Amino acid sequence: MERQIVFDLPNDLNRIEETVEFVVSRCSTCEEVARKVRFNFRVSLVEALSNAMIYGNGRDPSKRVQIEVAVEGKFLTARVTDEGTGFDPFGVPDPTTPRNIQKVGGRGLFIMRKLMDEVHFNELGNSVTLILRLPDRDQISHQA
Repeated sequence: MERQIVFDLPNDLNRIEETVEFVVSRCSTCEEVARKVRFNFRVSLVEALSNAMIYGNGRDPSKRVQIEVAVEGKFLTARVTDEGTGFDPFGVPDPTTPRNIQKVGGRGLFIMRKLMDEVHFNELGNSVTLILRLPDRDQISHQA
């Protein structure tokens, strides 16, 4: 991957799959940590983009979603920002509790938190940053 990729997407759910495939295909470091990137990063990026388009931008086709992806040292970072008013990520109920197990909301955020090493939101709550720690190259060669 170039050190950083930044692009702007229309608020169109049909663009998510090709966007995620493009990002993953541009990451040469990602080939060495294929499982974590193929599953954890890919699923988390799909969830972040879906949440931005559906909940953040309210499915409004006139709005856009910005994506910034970078490999910096041992970290693969993706920031997804929508044009919505934001939300309180700490106000989302745990979807695994018996009281919430039948409810629809909160699963995407739960999945991102479980699959990524770190998940952060900006103060407004309209931008999520996903961070995946990449193993050292020495560790990769020992695992092969």
